Amino acid sequence: MELQARLWNTNCGPSFLGSWITVLLSLQVHFNRALACPDECRCAKLFVYCNERSLTSVPLGVEEGYKTLFLHNNQINNAGFPLELHNVASVETVYLYGNQLDEFPLNLPKNVRVLHLQENNIQTVSRAALAQLSRLEELHLDDNSISTVGVEEGAFREAVSLKLLFLSKNHLSSIPIGLPEGLKELRMDENRIAIISEEAFRNVSKLERLLLDGNLLTDEGISAPGTFQDLVNLRELSMARNSLTVPPPMPPGDFLLRLSLQENQLTEIPVATFSHLRQLERLDISNNQLQSLMPGVFDGLVSLKQLTVRNNLWRCDCGIRWVIMWLKTLPPTLNVRGFMCQRPERARGMVVRELNLDTIQCLDGGTAPPWPRSTRPPTHTPPAAATLRPSASFPSTAPPLQIPAATAGGDEGGHVPRPPPPPRSPHPDPLQIFFQVINGTCVRVSWSSVLPVTAYKVSWVKMGQSLANNVVQERTVSGDRQRLDLVKLEPKSTYRICVYILDSFNSYRPGDDTICSEANTKTAPYRPNNKAGGPEQATQQNAGSQLLLAGLIGGAVVVVLVVLLSVFCWHMHKRGRSSSKWKYNRGRRKDDYCEAGTKKDNSILEMTETSFQIVSLNNEQLLKGDFQIQPIYTPNGGGLGFGDCHLSNNSLAYCKSNVPNADCCHT
Repeated sequence: MELQARLWNTNCGPSFLGSWITVLLSLQVHFNRALACPDECRCAKLFVYCNERSLTSVPLGVEEGYKTLFLHNNQINNAGFPLELHNVASVETVYLYGNQLDEFPLNLPKNVRVLHLQENNIQTVSRAALAQLSRLEELHLDDNSISTVGVEEGAFREAVSLKLLFLSKNHLSSIPIGLPEGLKELRMDENRIAIISEEAFRNVSKLERLLLDGNLLTDEGISAPGTFQDLVNLRELSMARNSLTVPPPMPPGDFLLRLSLQENQLTEIPVATFSHLRQLERLDISNNQLQSLMPGVFDGLVSLKQLTVRNNLWRCDCGIRWVIMWLKTLPPTLNVRGFMCQRPERARGMVVRELNLDTIQCLDGGTAPPWPRSTRPPTHTPPAAATLRPSASFPSTAPPLQIPAATAGGDEGGHVPRPPPPPRSPHPDPLQIFFQVINGTCVRVSWSSVLPVTAYKVSWVKMGQSLANNVVQERTVSGDRQRLDLVKLEPKSTYRICVYILDSFNSYRPGDDTICSEANTKTAPYRPNNKAGGPEQATQQNAGSQLLLAGLIGGAVVVVLVVLLSVFCWHMHKRGRSSSKWKYNRGRRKDDYCEAGTKKDNSILEMTETSFQIVSLNNEQLLKGDFQIQPIYTPNGGGLGFGDCHLSNNSLAYCKSNVPNADCCHT
């Protein structure tokens, strides 16, 4: 009010300017007094940075006005919290991770809302410590050494405002008793929890997210039917990486959106397990031991958007038939991943959704018949025709695969006996498929349908001993197309090819089935002048020819360069031998040397820039005195520090230039 009155009463003269200066100085003094910074720290605006300073206690001098206190990555122990710190009411966030705390600390700022205590060695949590923090909303205790006996009963209930509690990577063997009623998220993954008592979540009705991954939970540890009954607002439940063989009792499904049960030991799922989870959007049961599912187990999941079932032991026998029909009637909003056959071995690696219902029909005794093998036409015959066995909507007695009579053997006159024609079906076959093997890498697939079709999908996969590692390739074409060339195939291989009818939503038509058959690619011998084959083979041959031509040109260039280099070296060598006097080249490297012989001896003189060496001569040559030792000079023209010494027998020796001749010359 005083500042406003002063501004209103001032005039646009010197007094106005003086009043503004006075106001600014008073504000600066007030600001400096309110935000005094401890000597060991650095302060900026509302933050105090005391991290990574090898502190053993919280520095004194943290005053009112600061909001966040950084104390992480120091050596602060439990005795390092002064009492005056508790009375700093403005601090709301404290970072204390990476210190040397072994107990939950006392004397923290009384109004702290977010507290980071992870990566310490905290073993005990007392009620008295949490009772001081009535406004605490988010508590991080990850990666400590907290055990069940180290948590005082009802300790967390003292933090009446707590909303988020993180206890991951500790030594807890059970859920702490006495959680705060307003808790919304609880993370206890990577502990040793084996039992969840019926009282664990009593009155914790506002909990929305519960993570129990990576524990030791078994069926007996959570067998009580009322374990999760109070979690009426739960939205996410994750119990991955445990030892469950059946799903646990499900919480109320009014709000549950995500359920994760992957990496357990599930062998069965009772049909009523998910019946009440009508809001569930994501379900993950991958990496378990499931071989089959009860019909109708997913009927209650009317809001499901993603289902993940990969890496189970799915057995593609008569028990999988309902799954095939269910997958073909799914709406486009539901994404299902991972239904792939693992047994029997003949079907290993096949996608369940692409299976033909006729291939997995069960006998009256309830067992599945042997997996049928399609008749394979020879690769040199005209295109073979395969006919889809119609579903109940299109009854027919036509065989599943029609092969022209020209492919069968004939008599000596070349006449081919024709089998009696099969009885005509009252309804035409809805879909026929034809194969034409072009070459070792290309198969032409053509088909025809008596019904109007929006689109087709063609899939193909290489067959073998095990199909687990083979990739199923797919391509969708419009309904007006009736041919597709499959290229980049492996020569001399068997491919299983399927054609599907899609509706306007690119989904499988309800009631219609798929047609699948097998084709063998040809052997691909090396034929440089072979012009037969499809466009893919021609492209590969052109690419190989270009590579061969490039290699020939490159090799010729290398040979020419080698010859020119050899001629140059021979010329330089001959020129060097004809020279009467050797001269040192200033461009030579420091470790280069030259060799020369004396007049009457072939002994070697080796010279470098910093030293020389003379091989000893024989005694007879020494007596004759028929030799000289010349001074040696460095490449830049300077001497090595040696001079000539004249001896009495008209011979020369060597000595350093800075030493008298009488002292250094010797024979």
